[in-house]
Amino acid sequence: MPSLTSPAPAGPTATPARTTTAATSRTATAARRLVARRLTAVCGTLLAALLCALSVGAGSASAHAALTSTDPADGSVVQTAPREVTLHFSEGVLLSDDSVRVLDPSGRRVDTGKATHVGGTSSTAAAELHSGLPDGTYTVAWKAVSEDSHPVSGAFTFSIGAPSKTTAKVPTGGASDTTVGTLYGIGRYAAYGGFAALVGGCVFAGFCRSSRPVRKIAVGGWVTVFAASLLLLLLRGPYTEGEGIGGVLDLGGLGDVLSTKPGAALLSRLLLLGAAAVFLAVLFGSYTRRTEAKAEAEGETAQAAEAADVRRRQDLAFGLGFGGTVMAVGLAATWAMAEHASVGLQRQLAMPVDVIHLIAVGVWLGGLASLAATLRAGEPIERAAVRRFSRLAFGSVVALVVTGLYQSWRQVGSWGALTDTEYGRWLLVKVGLVAVLVGIAAISRRWTGRLTDATAEAGNAAEAEGPVKAARPVRTGAADAAGAAGAAGAAGDTREIPDASDTPDTPADAEAESGEGEGTGEASGDGAESAAGDDPVRAAQLARQRAARDKTATLRERDADAERSGLRRSVIAETVVAVVLLAVATVLSGTQPGRAETGQAAAAATDPGGRPEVDPVSVLIPYDTGPKSGRGKAVVMIEPALPGDNALHVFLTDPADRPVDVPEVKVALTLKPKGIGPLRIPLEHLSTGHWSAANVQLPMAGTWQLSLTVRTSDIDQVTETRNVKVAQ
Repeated sequence: MPSLTSPAPAGPTATPARTTTAATSRTATAARRLVARRLTAVCGTLLAALLCALSVGAGSASAHAALTSTDPADGSVVQTAPREVTLHFSEGVLLSDDSVRVLDPSGRRVDTGKATHVGGTSSTAAAELHSGLPDGTYTVAWKAVSEDSHPVSGAFTFSIGAPSKTTAKVPTGGASDTTVGTLYGIGRYAAYGGFAALVGGCVFAGFCRSSRPVRKIAVGGWVTVFAASLLLLLLRGPYTEGEGIGGVLDLGGLGDVLSTKPGAALLSRLLLLGAAAVFLAVLFGSYTRRTEAKAEAEGETAQAAEAADVRRRQDLAFGLGFGGTVMAVGLAATWAMAEHASVGLQRQLAMPVDVIHLIAVGVWLGGLASLAATLRAGEPIERAAVRRFSRLAFGSVVALVVTGLYQSWRQVGSWGALTDTEYGRWLLVKVGLVAVLVGIAAISRRWTGRLTDATAEAGNAAEAEGPVKAARPVRTGAADAAGAAGAAGAAGDTREIPDASDTPDTPADAEAESGEGEGTGEASGDGAESAAGDDPVRAAQLARQRAARDKTATLRERDADAERSGLRRSVIAETVVAVVLLAVATVLSGTQPGRAETGQAAAAATDPGGRPEVDPVSVLIPYDTGPKSGRGKAVVMIEPALPGDNALHVFLTDPADRPVDVPEVKVALTLKPKGIGPLRIPLEHLSTGHWSAANVQLPMAGTWQLSLTVRTSDIDQVTETRNVKVAQ
């Protein structure tokens, strides 16, 4: 577009050159738009595929505290009613009064109503039972909150005397309501994303360049993390108690949440965000104004102003750097002290490492978003600023790799857990995304190098060709628009400016319109100038038109710079992958670590005494002593059917499956290959149709022969034999 103060040369010699230039510009612009559309399609496909993968696995994220053993054991049959029920977990849990509920066969509660830790050990839970409980099957329903803030729940059964039918309802779903759980997950993701945008935007503004797009990124991050943290605080009670969305109105529950570690962390985060708001006001207020004033000053005036103001700017920069570091560390610590890093081994080291990891994520990903927004808006940015961010991003990646390796070892524990556990598989997805992100970052660094070389070559060419016309600054805002109107009037701009609705939509349209208006500039000069001076509305219209043309020129210059366009596309691609990477990181923080999952599996294979736990051995033995009343069925159960101490139960029923008593029942065990036995088992009659023996010692594993003798009268009896296997 020609200069508004210098008419373009007219005549037939100028038209072919202009036509050729316009055609070339349109062809190049169309090619770049085609490449941009293809890149957008590829990035969109990648984003959709990865988000689909997230939706498949996110719903099955495991809780972190696992139930390792119970007393009485799940499915066991005890001879006498226990005084209490005890649960052992893989890590500490937080309890409420109704964390453990014990229900009798009819569904009525038989516990005292208050769950406690055994001996002050946070990884246990116990509930006292009422005395005199009758025989039957009892259901234990439990719920708690693990130390890393995730709710857990479950149920198991045990029997007193003999198993029976039960009408107690056993919970089968998760601990939280579906709607509440979904909103809570969205809030967690938004909090992570807002933190990254806040930290990255502030660091980019302080070290690289502050502009309106960067300010929007940082302030938007603050608003997002504040709103998400407030939402999480309100949803925390319903999330852990399994209530519906209406639970957010329970102020009493909010008080209980604030007394827990996750609630205190969320409250601390909100308070720190209040201080961060002041930090943002200073960073994008006085500090930015001083920096821009220094950049715009020229000549001796700039040197004098810089000498007088340098001390003040240094003090302000130091204060902002120190305060920003303190707030970033504090905000990151609200996650570290309430999630994975706060439990497990080496927690004193793990929490500082987690803080460094989170800050590095924020500097890298939030800085990427700031750079992408700056390039997308066509804001001028020096090559030195881009190189400074490149160095910051490289340092962040190094910190991420070092801290990530430590966290992976701490949370996974073994190579096998990488593929055998859900946490390990998600970790592999995260590592793959980081590798993709680093690859795209390498391409961005190459574009940065080309940008530097291209700028230098342009400067050398300018020096060789001599003085060139100064570039017209981009004007934005009402103040700049008014200034443009005044400048236009003072310069004697005589071209008639069309209505704002005729503003060119594309650089090609703007160029065409500029060409058409060249010949009429002088003819309409006096009228336009007088109209602009006498009519304020016309002056404002002229200013808006000038601003629109300046913006069009800026976008044309942006698209014409191949190096800048390539850097912009690669940075946008990095940002797209970073969004998915942040989603994977959020899922990881809500998934049971691989080390805990493998430890849970190992603990589930052993009882508290360290013996492998197997299913009890049950043998069904029909018997018939002769008369009609001498027919029935016997069930012999050996628990746990392992070498050492065992319990043996005999249940007798008639053909209608009703418990029945007989004058005598005898049991003997023989291990013929080893010459052991017969071992006669003394039985105690406990209830109708139920005999039992405790402390049955089986010296070794093998296939034992079980002999059952049932006597139904003085002369009618029968002996049946079956084989039972005692495991190692």
